[in-house]
Amino acid sequence: MPEPSESPAPRGRSASPSPEAARTAPTATLLTLGLAATVRHDGHGGVADDLDVPDGLTAWVRAHAGALPGALAAGRFRADQSALDAVRGVRAAVRALFAHAVRPGAPSPADARRLLPLGQAVARLNEAAAGVPTVPVLSWPRGAGPVVRDEPIAPGTSVACTDLLLAALARAALTFLTGPDRERLRACHAPRCVRYFLKDHPRQEWCRPACGNRARVARHHERNRGPG
Repeated sequence: MPEPSESPAPRGRSASPSPEAARTAPTATLLTLGLAATVRHDGHGGVADDLDVPDGLTAWVRAHAGALPGALAAGRFRADQSALDAVRGVRAAVRALFAHAVRPGAPSPADARRLLPLGQAVARLNEAAAGVPTVPVLSWPRGAGPVVRDEPIAPGTSVACTDLLLAALARAALTFLTGPDRERLRACHAPRCVRYFLKDHPRQEWCRPACGNRARVARHHERNRGPG
């Protein structure tokens, strides 16, 4: 029984919730899951990081610009190494808190040996969220639905884009972790998968059908292995 293959996700476009979930998930949920999903299976048995270089972060911010403050809109933000390190730090905190949220289930295998302590992860998010005073601002683009984004509390003031990005990511994570979607958070434990996902129905075990196929193939091989 052949094992189904899986192509790696394109750089800058990390895995996200299913199309059905994406239509109804709040912006904070999508942004937080998107950040966590920049750590992914590389298609060759290892783990890839979409935020391994500053250009990767630039591409990710541009892909998620609609959920971020206006100063980070596509084409206006370019990451440097300092910004990359800071965002990776926020991501480490998010994934540590995801691992805590899915207990008593096991965390993603990508994190099992390198999780931040709970208190350190919480403090890191709180510090990032407090970096820029912001308020929610409603916009309603023509032909689209309404969108709420955090914007600096004093428009026109000089705010470092990196601080604005960190605050937006941290506040999205805080919103997600204290909201109802957290109860549906799971780590996918199909062979080679390192994703976290939202459970859409009671019998769902894996983040997507390809992972379910791999898990069933692995179980089939395990049942049919000869002795020794």
